[in-house]
Amino acid sequence: MRDNPLVSIVTISFNQEKFVEETIKSVLNQNYKNIEYIVMDAGSTDNSREKILKYKNDINKIIFKKDNGPADGLNNGFKIANGDIFCFLNSDDLLLENSLTKVVNFFKNNKNADVIYGNSWIINERGEKIRNFYSDKFNLKMAKYGASILAQQSTFFKRETYSNTHGFNVKNRISWDGELFLDFALNNARFYRFDEFLSAFRIHNTSYTAQDNNKKLHKEEIKKIYMKIENKNFNFLNEIKYFIYHMLRKIINPRDTFERIIKGSINKSYKS
Repeated sequence: MRDNPLVSIVTISFNQEKFVEETIKSVLNQNYKNIEYIVMDAGSTDNSREKILKYKNDINKIIFKKDNGPADGLNNGFKIANGDIFCFLNSDDLLLENSLTKVVNFFKNNKNADVIYGNSWIINERGEKIRNFYSDKFNLKMAKYGASILAQQSTFFKRETYSNTHGFNVKNRISWDGELFLDFALNNARFYRFDEFLSAFRIHNTSYTAQDNNKKLHKEEIKKIYMKIENKNFNFLNEIKYFIYHMLRKIINPRDTFERIIKGSINKSYKS
């Protein structure tokens, strides 16, 4: 990797006028400056466009183009990205101060790493910190059951790691990030956990994670991903493994379990 690698960050935006400007500033205010910032807006009908265009001289590429959902928007963004290191940041989330410098230095010091991931703050609509989210140590067997969870906003990967996949699955409307990380692992990517807080993950009443009905949809996507990988149906034994792995996750990631017990689950945080 070059001494001064280019970091490409893709933000997808749709009707997030309340938060998108704060997201943009969290990228532009990083002390690491070799950044390619790409913002994809899928046709917002609120004031998002005006908020984004305020920074047209600082954002490298702004694309206003209808897409076929978040995964499609991300695919379109990464098609025009030129970086050595990739990441994606939703238009209601934030990078924490100096995160990119930490990430670049970690890649330099861990040359075998293909994917690195850290932890995240969970913040509410007002930007107030609710609790910490600690990423799991990535485990492929558990990830097939949705029980190895990484903070997406704090996950960075090499360009070639992404290029070795077909990108995001546009049919996956709930867990496109988790499926991509699984694809990385199935291509023998090397995951390194970076025990730093790199981002803030915002929960509010219109975010995907806060929607109770998305829990069922998320499990259905997990079943589809499992069947894609194993080429067989998700049966009763798999249901038992699903339960066991999700309980095991709580045991082997005690810091996150403690945060959840003391301060509440992620999908309730937006009510704070």
